Amino acid sequence: MATMAQAIRMALHYGEENLGVTDIFGEDVGPPLGGVFTATQGLKNAWNSPLDERGIIGAAIGLGMAGNRCVAEVQFADYIFNTIDLLKLAGNQCWASAGDWNLPMTVMTPVGSGIRGAIYHSHSFDAMMTHIPGWKIVMPSNPLDAYGLMISCLKDPNPTMYLKPKALLRVRGGERIPGEPELTPEGEKQLKEMIDAPLGDRSKWKPRWPEGLTDYVVPLGQAKIVNPGEQLTVVSYGRTLPLCRQAAEKLAPEGLSVEVIDLRTLWPYDWKTISTSIRKTGRVLFVNEDTEVTNFGEHLIRRTIDEHFYDLQARPRLLAGAFTPGVGLADPLEMASVPQLGHILSAIRDVIEEQA
Repeated sequence: MATMAQAIRMALHYGEENLGVTDIFGEDVGPPLGGVFTATQGLKNAWNSPLDERGIIGAAIGLGMAGNRCVAEVQFADYIFNTIDLLKLAGNQCWASAGDWNLPMTVMTPVGSGIRGAIYHSHSFDAMMTHIPGWKIVMPSNPLDAYGLMISCLKDPNPTMYLKPKALLRVRGGERIPGEPELTPEGEKQLKEMIDAPLGDRSKWKPRWPEGLTDYVVPLGQAKIVNPGEQLTVVSYGRTLPLCRQAAEKLAPEGLSVEVIDLRTLWPYDWKTISTSIRKTGRVLFVNEDTEVTNFGEHLIRRTIDEHFYDLQARPRLLAGAFTPGVGLADPLEMASVPQLGHILSAIRDVIEEQA
């Protein structure tokens, strides 16, 4: 089974061969490293840029306006904040031209906690990014979705933001990506030998891409119910999604029935799936790890109250990261800064037990 990093790499390779991707670039994106998390390793159109985030986004805009399909990476989301004005310009392009001009570019950046990155390598970017109109925004929680969402981004004619949860990039999936070796330990070893560069001298190494990689897509704007339930709706994405699913499974023997929705696309988001679930359960908890003030989940709570006030049996809740300037380096500090399994279990129990 592929890891998320391998899945992204295979999707980008498919994009090079079949979807017209001409440039994949950023700091350390090209050989020999292939990205800090190896998500661009072995790709023929990958190249290293200067250490200049504004230059990276500016180059992507220029390539896109010239009609080229490019993928630009900012090495860590912590360093994308100085490009906000450029991201706004990219998002304006189609709207400001009344649809006459498209901008086919994808920006990807690793986000969130989970690698003990402390204050300079642990920031989230989902709330900030959803404040910038004109972009489609995705964050996968597993390798198969990572592949399918990337294919969808590469097909879109306008800017897409691909947020990679750092804590999940080395996690193997439970579903086979079409074209990868069989779901066995031998298959995992085979995939690694095919597309992971060896340690040491890589000057002569070339990947052997799996045959049969397909045009598998996860449609933008389509959420997925990953755990059906009756008593509470939990909506999440990225790193916290597997924790929410794990919490639902742990609580099932206690007679608690929790429906878990993987949002997958933050914009446009799948309100229909969320709304249907809230009508069914009457209770909702939104979970992510971005800071709690002006969090994207607060928007979802506002819409929940606007449209489902009389359907609710308890207050809608948000479980998010602490409103601190950063995430601490020490394990206890990082784990106290963003939602962990214990926090999610406690929040679920609180919402289910609350009486309107």
